[in-house]
Parts: sequence; C-alpha cells; structure tokens
Amino acid sequence: QVQLVESGGGLVQPGGSLTLSCATSGFTFQRVAMSWLRQAPGKEREAVLCISRHDTSTYYKDSLKGRFTISRDNAERTVNLQMNNLKPEDTARYYCATHIGGSCVSRNDNWGRGTQVTVSS
Repeated sequence: QVQLVESGGGLVQPGGSLTLSCATSGFTFQRVAMSWLRQAPGKEREAVLCISRHDTSTYYKDSLKGRFTISRDNAERTVNLQMNNLKPEDTARYYCATHIGGSCVSRNDNWGRGTQVTVSS
C-alpha cells in the first residue's frame, strides 16, 4: 500500500531554515505529482507547494515564493521541501501528499502523518 513518511520538522528560530523530506513507497513515484500541505492549529489544511512529474513547481501561496522550494528525487522516491527565512506564521504540521496524476491540477489521494514545524524564538 501507499506509504508516505515525513521527517525533518522541529523547532527553529525566526529567520532559520529547515528541510523536510518525504520518503515514499507503494506506488509508481515518477508518474505522479507530489505536494506539501500544512495545517496550523485551529485552521484548515492548506496546500503549500506541488511538483509535477516533469519537475514543474506550483506555489499555492505567493508569500512562500523566494522562501520555500520543492524538489523530487525519482531514484530515491523522495520529495523535499526546503524552507528558508522561516516566520512564526509558518508554524504548522506539514504533510506530504500524492496526486492521482502527473499534474498538479489533479487532486490529492494519499497523505502522510505529517511532521511538526514550530517557528519561535
């Protein structure tokens, strides 16, 4: 079955950086788009970034451009989220998700359990 395991979260000071990683198994990784989503306390889960099967990135929040970068390694079956200049409002649980197709316009169909990112001084 599909397994998505996020790692790399933690406590970081404002302005700091973190790299999240999602290890995957159970599906043909190179054929599907992959996303990172996040959910802050008391808020709905929101899409952050997506990367298509052809390595095209889609930002769902303009405020993340220039700070967050998504990448994928088809050989390792991983998708990473590089987060720089972190702000307290980036505090959330971050989830990795598959798409049903190779494009970011396709819907999500599997999610991991998430990894917590806390930005605080």
